[in-house]
Amino acid sequence: MDLRAVEGRRHLSAAVQWPNNMTVNPAVGPRPVELTLVIPVYNEGANFYSLWKDATSQIHSPFRALVVYDFDGDNTVPVVREIIASGEWRLELVKNEIRRGVVGAIRTGFNHVDDGAVLVVMADLSDDLSQVDQMLEYYKSGYQVVVASRYMPGGRLLGALLLKGIMSRVAGTSLRWLRGIPTHDATNAFKLYEVALLRQLQIESQGGFELSLELLVKAYLCGSRIVEFPTTWRGRTRGQSRFRLWAWLPRYLKWYFYAFQPRRSARV
Repeated sequence: MDLRAVEGRRHLSAAVQWPNNMTVNPAVGPRPVELTLVIPVYNEGANFYSLWKDATSQIHSPFRALVVYDFDGDNTVPVVREIIASGEWRLELVKNEIRRGVVGAIRTGFNHVDDGAVLVVMADLSDDLSQVDQMLEYYKSGYQVVVASRYMPGGRLLGALLLKGIMSRVAGTSLRWLRGIPTHDATNAFKLYEVALLRQLQIESQGGFELSLELLVKAYLCGSRIVEFPTTWRGRTRGQSRFRLWAWLPRYLKWYFYAFQPRRSARV
């Protein structure tokens, strides 16, 4: 038996569901949620209890979470349903309605958020959820994209494939120094976005996590306010990654060179 999964069951919080962009806790009543987590999953049942424990214990701001899955047989689905059945009002299952794969899942999640801020979170336990409150504070101060950076001073990348780490570091650093994009880490998926900004950006990615680079580049080119802060990223220890470096590399290169187009005036 997975001891982390058992431990996760012990930390399910008691509450009820509330429609749309509101939550209700019996102790405090309904209140608006400014932050939505979009969590794309593919057979992450072994990780999800731990992820949800981290989310509920480390994120102190009001939030809701959309778990987006491709197919009914995904082993994450029964785990999420069990947590919801326990009374967890912040959690919602959403079936991918665009196309199977991580891009379709993330876009589906975006489509289910009306306003506020949206944060992409991986279910493989790679992201540091203790930093989510800080990311939301940056958003509240006026930033439209908040980048958790593995490569700026203070950031760390642990347990990643060497070649993958080198390539993402080179991409981020060169875009910063050659193009002026204000982050050392252009490719990290752990980014918070203003929903109103996402509505202005036409998403074109079809492959995978190059979507993160596309959104950052397009946000920069349209004059959006972007900020980064250091984070520690940890490679997965359980489950199978869907990252396909060589298959997606041409798509990453497309958005890398796209960044060198003329930039519009910065938004005030």
